[in-house]
Amino acid sequence: MGMLNDLENGLAGVYKGTPKLGNDAKKSLVKVWPWLALIFGILQVWAAWGLWHWGHTVNQFVDYANSLSQAFGGDAVGKVAHLNVFYWVSFVILLLDAVILLMAFSGLKNRAKRGWNLLFYSALLNGVYGVVSAFNDYGGVGSLVMQLVVSAVVLYFLFQTRDQYTGHKSATPQPTDTSA
Repeated sequence: MGMLNDLENGLAGVYKGTPKLGNDAKKSLVKVWPWLALIFGILQVWAAWGLWHWGHTVNQFVDYANSLSQAFGGDAVGKVAHLNVFYWVSFVILLLDAVILLMAFSGLKNRAKRGWNLLFYSALLNGVYGVVSAFNDYGGVGSLVMQLVVSAVVLYFLFQTRDQYTGHKSATPQPTDTSA
């Protein structure tokens, strides 16, 4: 966890110079964070199911087309024996992100730092998903850019509200605990 704490503190330094939200905006955001985490967690489960279903439907279609072509004396139309590694990594990341968001709900509702941390990890994981999805057949550079922009915006709002969970100033680096 030390590496993630270092990353959190480094990003806090990056977001330190960004425009600050007012106290009312922070309080409002803190009230909706749990519900946003719950809603987006459910949407991520749905997206993971959609990715699972899409991949298996394509596999079934290609298998059917191949068997039909071979029945009439032709060669195989396509080679999709197995879903590629990027498909599976994307699926796992989506599902993991969904679980993290759903787990963050109670912590965010109680204004616990662990809830904030889970939302932070989810934002980072969303950026990783963007990188992985850039290599998928359905993703590409547009998906990468979109995921990175979404992650950056979520991180901005997260660091603006961090003091509501830790008592420290928002968007300022925290000292790291080196005793471990």
